[in-house]
Amino acid sequence: MDAMRLIGVTRHALAKAGGVHDIVAEAWQVQALAEAVGGYFTVSGPAAARAEARGLCEAGGRARGALFHPALHHPALRGAGLRAAQLSEVRDPRAVLLALGDLLAEAGFALVGVASSTEEEALYWQCVEAIDAADEARDRVHGMLRHLTGLEWGGEWGGAA
Repeated sequence: MDAMRLIGVTRHALAKAGGVHDIVAEAWQVQALAEAVGGYFTVSGPAAARAEARGLCEAGGRARGALFHPALHHPALRGAGLRAAQLSEVRDPRAVLLALGDLLAEAGFALVGVASSTEEEALYWQCVEAIDAADEARDRVHGMLRHLTGLEWGGEWGGAA
C-alpha cells in the first residue's frame, strides 16, 4: 500500500481514538509507520538522506518500545494488526515526509493528553518517553527534507516504488 494512503488511514484512526487504550494503540501504529518509512528510505532513498532515515527508523522503534504497556496488551494485536507492514511504495517522497511529520506531531499531542490525564505513573513515563521519541522522529523527517532540498525530487527519488 502506498505510504500516503497508510498515513491517511492512520491519521483517521488516531483522530477517532477516544479512550486511553485506543490513543496509545494508535500512537504505537504511528511510530510503527515512522519506522517503516525510515526503513524504506534507508534502502531506496538518496545517500544524502540515509543517515536521517536510519535515525527515523530507530526513533520509531524506540517509541514503540516505550509504549508497550502490559495492561493495554500489545497494540499491534488490537484491531487489524500492524498497518505499517502493508507499506509497499512511496510515490511522492516529499509529500510522504511532510505528512508523516504532521502525523508524528498529532500523535505527540495525543500522548500529551494521555500523560496529563493519567494517574498511573508507569503510563505517564511511557508517554513521556514516546513523546520524546516522536519529537526526535519529527526532527529526523525535517532533516531528511533539508538534505533533499538540493536534490531534484523527480530525479534521484523519482522512480521510487
